[in-house]
Amino acid sequence: MRQISPVATLFAVAVLPLALTACSTTPKAAAPKAAAPKAPVGAPAVDGPNKGLLTGTQLKPALAPASFFAPGFTADPADERDSGPGYQAPATAEVPTPDCTKLGGTSWTQITGIDGVSFAQNAYVNKDTSEEYAQEIDVYQGTTATTVLGALGMLSKACPSYPDEPTHSTVTVTEKPLSGIGDGAWAITETSPAWKGGTTLVAARVGHSVVTVLVSSSTDKGLAGATKLTNQLVDNLKGKG
Repeated sequence: MRQISPVATLFAVAVLPLALTACSTTPKAAAPKAAAPKAPVGAPAVDGPNKGLLTGTQLKPALAPASFFAPGFTADPADERDSGPGYQAPATAEVPTPDCTKLGGTSWTQITGIDGVSFAQNAYVNKDTSEEYAQEIDVYQGTTATTVLGALGMLSKACPSYPDEPTHSTVTVTEKPLSGIGDGAWAITETSPAWKGGTTLVAARVGHSVVTVLVSSSTDKGLAGATKLTNQLVDNLKGKG
């Protein structure tokens, strides 16, 4: 999940068009036609590189609903964000040496240095067990989604381990490709001798979108839960661009 201010990610709020009307002072004069509505600020572009791409507003319903999660999990309002009805400017930064410490959070896609044009995210947390399900969908122009998934598939080579400050232990990072999920998928798992359970991120591409699901579990490594939720999001996105 992205750890950035929602103010920075939300595009301008759509402007409601005014329909102007007037009355004639003579019986023969026709009342002027209502003014044509103006396009809302931040509306999706009809042409150009964003044509056909989903906005954050359109991605939000594709996230799994509360009913998907087991009893005890509730939505975390701080993690519920989306890019709104418009598009962000895409950005790419050189990342010669990935910041492996970001694996200690949930914003793993940021390690690639590539930002998409829209996104939606939220998270569900069990306060009794501290287990978490975090889900995000990012949309990219052109073939960038393939590049992002490829970069995530190389993550364990760049970051085979990293130090975990809270437990003063070393976290081991492993990954493997997953078949039959979207247009390609990877499972990236973190384990530590100081942890009970583990954390797994499953990343999958669906056309121009990259789904990332992170699950931390105290009973297993999170792979089963992350795979199930990823399949749900992939199904929700199919046929939507």
